[in-house]
Amino acid sequence: MSTQKVAIVTGAARGIGAGVAKRLAADGLAVAVLDLDAGACADTVSAITGDGGKAIAVGADVSKEESVKAAVEKVVEELGPPTVLVNNAGILRDNLLFKMSVDDWDAVLGVHLRGAFNMSKACQKHMVDAGWGRIVNLSSTSALGNRGQANYSAAKAGMQGFTKTLAIELGQFGVTANAIAPGFIATEMTAATAERVGVPFEDFKKAAAAEIPVQRTGLPEDIAHTASFFASEGAGFVSGQVIYVAGGPKD
Repeated sequence: MSTQKVAIVTGAARGIGAGVAKRLAADGLAVAVLDLDAGACADTVSAITGDGGKAIAVGADVSKEESVKAAVEKVVEELGPPTVLVNNAGILRDNLLFKMSVDDWDAVLGVHLRGAFNMSKACQKHMVDAGWGRIVNLSSTSALGNRGQANYSAAKAGMQGFTKTLAIELGQFGVTANAIAPGFIATEMTAATAERVGVPFEDFKKAAAAEIPVQRTGLPEDIAHTASFFASEGAGFVSGQVIYVAGGPKD
């Protein structure tokens, strides 16, 4: 088996996940590009292989334990044991509390939080066996509270507590766990939010940038750069941390 490190990035068909997958591949890792539909991962995989990297597409529903187990087994068979995991998969079901359904609450918590739990549990054995691992969880500035996002905010705040606990439990095995909390990142997800509130995306981005100290909105590459650091050999003494990648300070 190759000594090349293997990473799994969830929700990697597009947006932040795709950006992180491409960056980790550029860093020299073999990358499993995981999303609900393996077919949707084709663009990310071809971008990586076109640049000389190694990647495979993997379909899985991260909220379902058996689906995750099968996906991780496929990665082990085709690439090798994963020692880097980026839990990025997420969905939005925004609504004000009085209009939010139990199904919309459960769906968001299921993908974000249970998904991160399922993936981390399935991958940690390989990291512990290797005596080395990196878990990077995607939180959000919404963890601090955001109107119309009771479910998403709760999930993203939960990711931070989950991350800190993983850091405590897995540190003795050479495994670190950290979280990235993005601010406004220009992706299909934020474009969908603009459409939902009836504002053209360019105007939506411009209004957001005006409130950000660095006067621009973020790109998937901004998050990928931070994920690259957390996944690196040199970040071995950084664990249980949450970095807000938001163009300015957050509480």
